[in-house]
Amino acid sequence: MARLIKAVGPMELRGPSEDPFAALVRSIMFQQLAGAAANAIHGRFLKLFADGLSPSGVLALPEGAMRTAGLSGSKAAAVTDLARKVEDGTVPLGDVDLLSDDELIARLVQVRGIGPWTAQMFLMFQLRRLDVWPVDDYGVRKGWASAHRLKEPLKQREMQAEGEKFRPYRSIAAWYCWRVVDTVLPVKVESKRAAPKPRKRS
Repeated sequence: MARLIKAVGPMELRGPSEDPFAALVRSIMFQQLAGAAANAIHGRFLKLFADGLSPSGVLALPEGAMRTAGLSGSKAAAVTDLARKVEDGTVPLGDVDLLSDDELIARLVQVRGIGPWTAQMFLMFQLRRLDVWPVDDYGVRKGWASAHRLKEPLKQREMQAEGEKFRPYRSIAAWYCWRVVDTVLPVKVESKRAAPKPRKRS
């Protein structure tokens, strides 16, 4: 991990959204989609709201509007369910900073299309929680395997145990595991030789 941190450099996160609802909608959009495709669909979706994205605005959309913007039926249903549950108070978002990680995950998974992974991404990238360890994320598992020169990614239970050594900063360890997957790193680095500087990613 020290070699990886030295090669990648300081941890950097994109800025959080000003609106927790918008952040969750974005997470739903990016599930199981490549970044460019998800960005395009998300951009078209936001253009549906002249007054800005809001739960009430989502619920007021005409039938088929989200499908026209490129959302699949399942994603449109998930965004609608999130909007409905936020609007009626089933999943309030005004007090998220006061909840523990487990309490917030339990609340969010009530929404169709939001599972533990999406909730964990919300905790890490929107709320900046430092001790999240998403062992179901294949990128984290693959990055860990690559960093430790393992032939195969560890199982979730094994990853859970490995993460214990990084408490209370497991989110940082996860971020560096992701960087192995999407940053150009040397296949093998000698103990005394500095790693090549990785290409900067947007």
